[in-house]
Amino acid sequence: MNELGKIEKPSVDSFSQKRKIYCVPNVVPFSDLPEEYTNLANKYWEDVNKQLNKLNVIWQVKKIFCENIFVEGKEALDILEKTHKKVFEIIYSKIQEGASLIPLDNKDLLGIFVDWRNCLSVVRTPEVFKEVYHFYSLALDKRLNYIKETIEKNLSSDEASLLVMEDEMRAKIQFNPDIEVFLVRPPSYDDVIKWLRDNLR
Repeated sequence: MNELGKIEKPSVDSFSQKRKIYCVPNVVPFSDLPEEYTNLANKYWEDVNKQLNKLNVIWQVKKIFCENIFVEGKEALDILEKTHKKVFEIIYSKIQEGASLIPLDNKDLLGIFVDWRNCLSVVRTPEVFKEVYHFYSLALDKRLNYIKETIEKNLSSDEASLLVMEDEMRAKIQFNPDIEVFLVRPPSYDDVIKWLRDNLR
């Protein structure tokens, strides 16, 4: 696995014929957080865009996968434009360059996963937490398996793709050996995580 906040230019030859995924941690623009967080998040997405543009010169993005998207075409772009402007701008620019946005999630599996995750946030007793966590884990496994299969099914030999997904969730997926994973994680990502840890304990 390659972290592109530290690797300026990977060797092209060493990754020839491999399928490639540029994994971008999804930093969400929480509207109810202070302006300080918004500024850090905006800086992060600007840095991500710069790194993706450099990578695109080497291996152009052909497929795009974004978490929470289970519809296609204009409907998917409309959702992104309303809910996550920075991701929309990056994805739209790649579509203009010839990439395709592929629905990553399954509506039913995503809904069940979100419901169980929400349940975990309100549980107060250990006994109930154990029961709820069991069903949450089952829902998580089904969702991640679906995501993995969707990517591997749609990504062709030697193609490069973009994956926008919560980093902790993405790290749970083990892709096939012929897929090379690149972590697009500029230093500004650490600034965002530090702010969240310090202010949302």
